[in-house]
Amino acid sequence: MGDLKSQEPKETLDVLGRVCPYPLVLTKKKIEKMDSGDVLKVLCDAPASAEDSIPRYVEKQGYEFESVKLEDKWELFIKKS
Repeated sequence: MGDLKSQEPKETLDVLGRVCPYPLVLTKKKIEKMDSGDVLKVLCDAPASAEDSIPRYVEKQGYEFESVKLEDKWELFIKKS
């Protein structure tokens, strides 16, 4: 698994201020439209989404995933396979 945060994201999805289930729903919709090999960067401040629902969805899909916890939000990097 590569270092996803060092790769240039194809798209950035800002779900700051949104609560479950919206971050996951919007992430799914965005990644479904992307091509294989593309990296999506998600900006999220909902702990349940950043630490549970989005990582679980990504793992189920077999995508690469990396999470960076900042002071009050997360940067989630997802590479579509």
